[in-house]
Amino acid sequence: MLQLRVYSPTRHTGAVSALLTDNPAVSVLSVETGASLKPVGDVITADIAREAANAIVDQLVAIGVHHDGTIALTPIPTWISQAGLDADLQAPGEESDAVVWAESAQEAYKSSTISWSYLSFMVLATLLASIAIILDSQILVIAAMVLGPEFGAVAAMGLALVRHRYGLLRRAILALAVGFFVAIAVTAAVTLVGRALGWVTVLQVEAPRPGTQFIYTPDKWSFLVALIAGVAGVLALTSQRSGGLVGVFISVTTIPAAGNIALGIAFWLPAEIWGSTVQLLLNITGMAVSGWATLEAQKLIWKRVVRRQRTTR
Repeated sequence: MLQLRVYSPTRHTGAVSALLTDNPAVSVLSVETGASLKPVGDVITADIAREAANAIVDQLVAIGVHHDGTIALTPIPTWISQAGLDADLQAPGEESDAVVWAESAQEAYKSSTISWSYLSFMVLATLLASIAIILDSQILVIAAMVLGPEFGAVAAMGLALVRHRYGLLRRAILALAVGFFVAIAVTAAVTLVGRALGWVTVLQVEAPRPGTQFIYTPDKWSFLVALIAGVAGVLALTSQRSGGLVGVFISVTTIPAAGNIALGIAFWLPAEIWGSTVQLLLNITGMAVSGWATLEAQKLIWKRVVRRQRTTR
């Protein structure tokens, strides 16, 4: 269940109220006349079934209320209402399967922003990954994977393709490119300092590393894991099951590959640089492709669900 709040200019209030009153997926509706000072107008609040959110938002956008007003959606964690249950049952499909495109798009734009915090997490995760490689520590590799923020931008690429938002696609690609460039550059610089101090030697980097060798030796399994992780990650994001993202973070080797590229650059080890670069590109490509395919499948399946419900009424 979602709570919908519409800050509506007075001229749109009648159309918005009529739209929500006639929709069986709306269980609660209230209109506070004159309650909005900016924009000057009214505040309309409704509880709606999550499954019907896309259709309602599309209709509100068609009215044009978003030009001068605001459409806000907030999840309701707990609700007790027979009217709410009836509305949920009348809406098509299941709540956990519904993708609210406005919600996903906003999250995608936020995840693809090149901010100070985004770059900081990229650098910290890559630094941690480089230490994990030097120590051949699988535990630190996992920590670096969880710390990396790059999956949001990867998922945004798939959403951009499905929704034909090519500005978002460029934004996501730029965020990934800048993020990895900065993280690798900073980690390589820190490694050079460690090399000058004698803390890190080429023997440590070139030594057999059974625990972390997979980082720079990509194969068909690397790509398969990336495909599975992309599907799982998108499903976790769109179904609000954030716990599933942890499994995604610790299954792909984007951040560890970036850490190994930085070490390879600092000691100029072309084999390490090349292998890790291929691993990085395989993971990003696999997740982006499978994420796009998953969202496309969800969109098509949901259209069929809605169409079937309309024909059975």
